[in-house]
Amino acid sequence: MTVQNSATAPRAIAVGSGTTLAALGVLSFSFTFPSTAWTLQGFGPWTAVGLRGVLAAVVAGLCLAVGRVPLPSRRQWPGLIVVALGCVIGFPLLSTLALQASSTAHSAVVVGLLPLVTAAFAALRGSGPRPGPAFWCASLAGAAAVLAFILVQSHGGLSLADLYLFTALLICAAGYAEGGRLAREMPGWQVIGWAVLAALPVTAVTAVTALGAEPVHLTAHAVAGLAYQGAVSQFGGFVLWYRGMAAIGVPKASQLQLAQPLLTLVWAVLVLGESLSPLAPVTALAVLCCIAVTQRARG
Repeated sequence: MTVQNSATAPRAIAVGSGTTLAALGVLSFSFTFPSTAWTLQGFGPWTAVGLRGVLAAVVAGLCLAVGRVPLPSRRQWPGLIVVALGCVIGFPLLSTLALQASSTAHSAVVVGLLPLVTAAFAALRGSGPRPGPAFWCASLAGAAAVLAFILVQSHGGLSLADLYLFTALLICAAGYAEGGRLAREMPGWQVIGWAVLAALPVTAVTAVTALGAEPVHLTAHAVAGLAYQGAVSQFGGFVLWYRGMAAIGVPKASQLQLAQPLLTLVWAVLVLGESLSPLAPVTALAVLCCIAVTQRARG
């Protein structure tokens, strides 16, 4: 009995630490929108996105250099470009533009659909088992809940911010799906690391151009928000998330991600002082339940 306990102890420790890392990754991502709101207090949207990408590239480049990680193969670069366009350029830019006209809480509810859209995108690409009717019914129910929330909030129409967010969801889902495929061939942190470096020519030019066109007002909140986005949201959070996912598996890690929209709503109230519409937490919980059904259906 003693031998069996000692043999299973390392396994238990690995699972426990993996769960902790994945949970910390989710916690890191949940603060992305509030930190974006902070950044917009001192930087224009294009400046913020450009500098965020440049900062992430510096951090990722140092980590890859210290680890002496070899360059990806030629066949891996097209996938990395998709990740760069979706997760490093497209989603940050569109969500930042949306937050200029939308509250953090509203955006968090809409982007709560990201796990559903990513799963649907991966299923349509034929990545993994083909989901059944329960998966698609739950996905449509979650989308309907968010659409109803938007229509009620905007009195029957879609705002420009909502269009930005929906487009951001599609682009980011493509990047997530392609990143998941590449993570089977290389460590996940290297996927996002090479992706932010692949995006560096675009983010650097954007930062330099925008700095000359948009006003800059350096405040403590703006600098802290930008630093968080570049170091954590765009890179460090992915390191925690992917390492945790590798330890406990995708299904369990995905269950932890269900809490992300609700956590963002908490930050919106505690950090930004936003007042929540009664529909916001209700819709977020409805989406959470729909995602839970899709996870069980996929499993």
